[in-house]
Amino acid sequence: MFKSVFIIILSINFLFTHKTADVAKYSGLEPLPFGTSGANDNLEMYAKYKTIPESIREVTLEALSYFPDLLETEIDFEFKKKIGGSVMQAQPKVGSLVFKNRQNRAYRIKISRYLELEDENIPIEELPRDVLLGWIGHELGHVQDYLNRSSVNIMGFGVKYYCSHKFVTEAEITADSYAVANGLGDKIIATKNFVLNHDRLPEHYKNKIRTLYMSPGEILSLVEAQEDDDKLGD
Repeated sequence: MFKSVFIIILSINFLFTHKTADVAKYSGLEPLPFGTSGANDNLEMYAKYKTIPESIREVTLEALSYFPDLLETEIDFEFKKKIGGSVMQAQPKVGSLVFKNRQNRAYRIKISRYLELEDENIPIEELPRDVLLGWIGHELGHVQDYLNRSSVNIMGFGVKYYCSHKFVTEAEITADSYAVANGLGDKIIATKNFVLNHDRLPEHYKNKIRTLYMSPGEILSLVEAQEDDDKLGD
């Protein structure tokens, strides 16, 4: 019940007041389909203030192209061996919370070097492109959420995230909603389906995704609501 009510509220908020995708279109920053002429060169503009491992550079820049609000934001994408039961994790850099203003804060997105299956580990860059794009896009949704919070609020956010499952659900819905509002809805759905339908991903991880995150159907509802809103705006 809580998730359904929260999704409705976020849908209204994001779809009628947050037009980031429109900002991208009218500012000349609209993402180009990867592989089209000039797409790779165009995407390099999103590398500003970013540190990205070479093996995921192209897909990361493509994900960043959907978030024009993050163009001037410092973000380090870092490979890690393990991230406490997560595949990716977005966090502000602690020093920037204390010593920098909101506009100049820096962030890191930790990325598991390997996706751990029940019988093997596979390099993260070997995931289907849409799945990896959706996964990174979700984390960028977290970063965009952080941009709108004060440093004190973010510190409280961190405490609540580790103490309350209800708060985790709110935070993850918010991140997904930002990603959907920016045009990554189909990629987020691809990521959710990949996790939930993979026969070799640990069941405890699937249960975590089922319990704390929006389902593919709920994401689809957000996408359809956004499409209806776009039609009304034409």
